[in-house]
Amino acid sequence: MATRTSHPASFHPDGSETVAAPNGGLAHRASVAHGERFERKLWKVRDDVWCMVGNGLSNQTFIEGPEGLIAIDTGECVEEMQYALNAVAEQTNAQVTAVIYTHFHYVGGTAAVPGAGSSVPIWSHAGVVGNRERNGSEVGPVARSGLIHQFGITLPDGGPDALVNVGLGTSFRNAEHRPFTEGFIEPTNTFTEPTQATIAGLRVEFTPAPSDADDSVNIWFPDLEVCVNNIVWPVLFNVFAIRGEEYRDPRVLLRGLDHVASLGAEHLVGAHGPPLSGRAQVAEQVERSSDAVRFLWDQTVRGINKGLVSGELTEFVQLPGEYTASYLQTQFYGVVEHHVRQIHAGLRGFFDGDEANLFPVPPRDRAEKMITGFGGAAAVREEIATATAADDLRWAIDMATWLVRIADESESGAADRQQLADLLRTVAQRTTAANIRNWCLTRARHLDGTMSTDRFHAHRFDREAVRHGDPGDALSTLRVMLDPLRCTGQTMHVAVELPDARAGLHVRRGVAVLTDGSGAEATVRMDRDTWAQIVTGKISMTDAFASGTASSATAGDITTFFSWFEHPAFENA
Repeated sequence: MATRTSHPASFHPDGSETVAAPNGGLAHRASVAHGERFERKLWKVRDDVWCMVGNGLSNQTFIEGPEGLIAIDTGECVEEMQYALNAVAEQTNAQVTAVIYTHFHYVGGTAAVPGAGSSVPIWSHAGVVGNRERNGSEVGPVARSGLIHQFGITLPDGGPDALVNVGLGTSFRNAEHRPFTEGFIEPTNTFTEPTQATIAGLRVEFTPAPSDADDSVNIWFPDLEVCVNNIVWPVLFNVFAIRGEEYRDPRVLLRGLDHVASLGAEHLVGAHGPPLSGRAQVAEQVERSSDAVRFLWDQTVRGINKGLVSGELTEFVQLPGEYTASYLQTQFYGVVEHHVRQIHAGLRGFFDGDEANLFPVPPRDRAEKMITGFGGAAAVREEIATATAADDLRWAIDMATWLVRIADESESGAADRQQLADLLRTVAQRTTAANIRNWCLTRARHLDGTMSTDRFHAHRFDREAVRHGDPGDALSTLRVMLDPLRCTGQTMHVAVELPDARAGLHVRRGVAVLTDGSGAEATVRMDRDTWAQIVTGKISMTDAFASGTASSATAGDITTFFSWFEHPAFENA
């Protein structure tokens, strides 16, 4: 009977597989080798199809039809897309006559395409615009912090902590593309259901296929036998993203994979990684990717039905070794044990049946109790050293977090933070998963004081977006910045009036409710530029009143109202 290891293979049990990448970054040798797949190159898929790989996090694909080029995905910025356009211009004189978005993630370089959004139509799922807005507003700080950690955006260019790759590409943004000019243009042609169209003289079939985004689509060119997709990745598909995302239901994902399989494509071009060609090769890899996801779902559900709690599930569900025969199903991005936990949470919620998780002790209290139970901090440190020497990193990290939970700014506190940082670095150097390496190194550098990530937890507002947008957009974001302890027992309705727009917030019972401003008890008036400066924290509400750029018959009430919100322009108002 086959046996499974006691712990999932999220990282190597010792340092024997740790090597130095060309830039000095210490990482698992398989992770370093995986990065070589993203060498910047314009792949010729067939005579009229090209795919730019290694230009950043995502690919840019170009398909030539009788009436011109179709550009699929535009990268993270205008500079990234311009590089791809220059590369394809060496292969064909055809001009881009249409743009397609596979999903909302890689659409920031569209402005590089002449006429995009006017003479050049842009096709996408109707959810693209809303998803971009959603990820940049209320949850902006945590989304930004998550990206910083998962993609190692603040990691150095060289040395042991250097970025090696991001699993799906070379980096979140290629440093060569600075200043990373934002160039998203809203789609002109959208759909929510399977749709057929003729674009650039080619037949195109769009099929919604939710993956890491609910607006993902499979794009099929039947006359070319080419499928462009965001569902077959150059890694084991990420059911769980360590940056934090909404639940990705494997059952929905499988429907998209089944659709790709049904096409019988000769060429499979992804949003990430090298393209695949050959009908048999494509069919095999799609099937293997589908089977890997099925295995995770089926066995997790099997374990749940057995009554296994979350920690037991990660031991119970371990992907068979045969899946590592192909990089497309290998843990080069996330790790299986996290996917298993996410499936449980998505299917059943946070409570896994473990009695200890019903009413858990708050982390700091638990840390204090555990340290006391071990006989004090010195005893815990000794136990950590023993576990580390035995390569029992899970237990060592668990104990190290107790000390960090209660650490102060003393020399011993700094040493405890350094100890946890060192343990996280060890995991980073032993895992094949880019997400895990990048997260561990980013957190380690925060712990040891190399580079604090605290600033990423604050809301950032785009000045031009605020200046030109509806005031209700900014006020809506302020809702999640209300500190209920500052306004206990208080009720107030305030309107913000700009020359051409008005919106309000009604604070009551510890919540802030967005309104149109009608019936407000107090109104503050200002021009759009002043409003933008306040919202972006360039000036305070108090200073705006003092300078006369903001006015109200009840200025004192206004400043009191806004002081209830955790925002630099309103603090100590």
